[in-house]
Amino acid sequence: VAAGATHLVLDIPVGPTAKVRDVAAATALSTRLRTVAANFGIHSEAIISDGSQPVGVGIGPALEGRDVLAVLKQSPGFPRDLFARSSQLAGKLLELAGRCASGDGQALAARTIESGEAWVKFQRICEAQGGLREPPVARHKQAWCAPDVGRVASIDNRSLARAAKLAGAPGRKAAGIEMLVKTGQVVEVREPLFLVHAETRGELDYAMDYLSANRSVVSLET
Repeated sequence: VAAGATHLVLDIPVGPTAKVRDVAAATALSTRLRTVAANFGIHSEAIISDGSQPVGVGIGPALEGRDVLAVLKQSPGFPRDLFARSSQLAGKLLELAGRCASGDGQALAARTIESGEAWVKFQRICEAQGGLREPPVARHKQAWCAPDVGRVASIDNRSLARAAKLAGAPGRKAAGIEMLVKTGQVVEVREPLFLVHAETRGELDYAMDYLSANRSVVSLET
């Protein structure tokens, strides 16, 4: 409302360790949010999405920023789940604003990213706000490894968020978690599951101590 928005798409991830745990709660929340939006004259839609695991690779300001840049640049190995979610949300907004026919938005958004148009526009936005800067890199990193061979059965979003905070995020922009696996992936014993990034050794130790006491943050099926 303060920014003068006229159209809004809400993403409500649902999962066992997401902020919203089930579809019924997500539906109730989306109804209330859309009612507020309507009272301010904002056209809105809500998408109830998969919140069973993190989208993209990074958890933390700089790491998430690197994900965004990788998708916009279409860099080798860019996080495809983030590309898909971004295209879905942007596409719904294009449809809502009447920029394309219903059902055509996601494909249009994906083409805009793949063609490089979105990257050009993003650079122009950054220049208008003081310039594009590279996200900072943490001074300390440590891997959290698989204790055994197995398939990734589940990922605890809340525990990962807590570990990222103990590592210093979001106050320390470079701190956070860098995910190396997704659910369903088969891993070997001692294979890194994720990396903890921290600005100080003490913050890294805080995060690692927490993970040692919550070892099921990434659960494996053997």
